Amino acid sequence: MSSALRISEAASIGLHTVLLLAQEGQQFLSARDMARTMGVSEAHLSKVLQRLVRAGIAESARGPHGGFRLAAGAEALSLLAVYEAIDGPLRPLPCLLGRPMCDGKSCILGGLLASVNEQIRDQLASVRLSQFLARASGEAQ
Repeated sequence: MSSALRISEAASIGLHTVLLLAQEGQQFLSARDMARTMGVSEAHLSKVLQRLVRAGIAESARGPHGGFRLAAGAEALSLLAVYEAIDGPLRPLPCLLGRPMCDGKSCILGGLLASVNEQIRDQLASVRLSQFLARASGEAQ
């Protein structure tokens, strides 16, 4: 089934990565172990981890007991911050139909697109990683 809303593979990996890191607390996780757990390419995950480290969301340590962990507590980290660390600023889609033929003011979908974009931004900005972690823990039990 096709979906009107899409998230990049990199952003998806980033969101899942911070969840894994939050679940482990202060313990360092290797890129190899995380890639295996998530079933993703280690090379792709490494690129995502570089962006997370550059944004100050994760930190890395070299050596046999090194790896990656969250740089700050999960309470302060919004899902929007993670998304934007990977894909850049969240910008509204100009047209769901793929070929904008109007100026957006007389869109065939009315105000739907603007409303959905605003709801997505608000949701990502308001949900903290700690809340998402609590939900994931509740679902796992």
